[in-house]
Amino acid sequence: MRYYLGEAVSLKWLETPSVYQIANDELFELDQDSFRFMKDCSSPDGCESKGGAFLDYCREEGLLTTTPISATRPLLEQSPDPSLRYLELQITDACNLRCKHCYLTHHTGKELLPAQIKTILTEFEEMQGLRVLITGGEPLLHSKFSEINDILSDFSLRKVLFTNGLLLTKANLKTLNVDEIQVSVDGLEYAHDKLRGTESYKRAMEAIHQALNAGLAVSVSTMVHSENLSDFDSMERLFKDIGIKDWTVDIPCSTGHLSENTDFYVGPERGAKYLGYGFGGGLHSSGQGYGCGLHLMAIFADKKVAKCSFYGDQTVGTVDEGLRFVWQKIKPIRLKNLSCNCQYLEVCRGGCRYRAELMGGKGGKDLYRCTFYGILEPV
Repeated sequence: MRYYLGEAVSLKWLETPSVYQIANDELFELDQDSFRFMKDCSSPDGCESKGGAFLDYCREEGLLTTTPISATRPLLEQSPDPSLRYLELQITDACNLRCKHCYLTHHTGKELLPAQIKTILTEFEEMQGLRVLITGGEPLLHSKFSEINDILSDFSLRKVLFTNGLLLTKANLKTLNVDEIQVSVDGLEYAHDKLRGTESYKRAMEAIHQALNAGLAVSVSTMVHSENLSDFDSMERLFKDIGIKDWTVDIPCSTGHLSENTDFYVGPERGAKYLGYGFGGGLHSSGQGYGCGLHLMAIFADKKVAKCSFYGDQTVGTVDEGLRFVWQKIKPIRLKNLSCNCQYLEVCRGGCRYRAELMGGKGGKDLYRCTFYGILEPV
């Protein structure tokens, strides 16, 4: 029988040859023989096989199909080591909210041009990228968002739109060329609105329900602050009940607007335990012996590049230098170089390194994670 690589499936030549199920956001490592077989199946003519356990597994996971697929496959070229798998792409710094905890304090209206975005995504795909995180500001405020949306369909990447939800409608949800939408929900109605503005909770939840009804995967991001500490059990039940894919919970750094709104700040002694909330696979992966961000890079609306979106004041270059070139300027964080030495290090990965550096400088400890794991006792 003849088999073909699935439509929402892409081969990725990472440190280990792999196949990526874009629709389900799953990465499967392959040995060399399996990789060669899948390469044959990715050709327009497909491949012949008499069957077997591996083939049955691939069909069960939706990696292979017996239906010919007329998809343009991206170039297979060895990725850098470490591979760049996740790209935070800030297409604009404009925003329609002024959240009291946001690390972005200046909204200049800068935008990446659609042609620049196309070049970035082309280079990212050639580097065997997996997931592009389309962020802002509020990305739907980009003056040429419809043109950018059209560009997205050209790439075999998982596209995740980060939004506050206020501009999502039934109409534009039908046209979005993304695989997932992540909406910020920072507590139940009172707590969320206290941080983000009146009626923002109601509108965010309406957007979530509309996106779910449109058949899109939806994830939620929540930041811990002083007004939402009693909401987490209720949020967990709510998000599971309505079918949220991933719920990520984190604690904002005392920077940006939060440094001006200190009444929302929650220290490690009160906030650490809330890091135990959340579910799903999360947004990023790391590797043994390395801190968070091993496979992550951020691009800002002014074309500057940093190791993640928090490091806007520590950029390493611009996209004009080429994605592969600037990626190689970002040095992975080795756990052995940190001051951390507890038994949870490989799980914790040193926590948020930006937060740790704010608290204790290079190599310092993320005190929230230390408190969460019981290395430091809450006061």
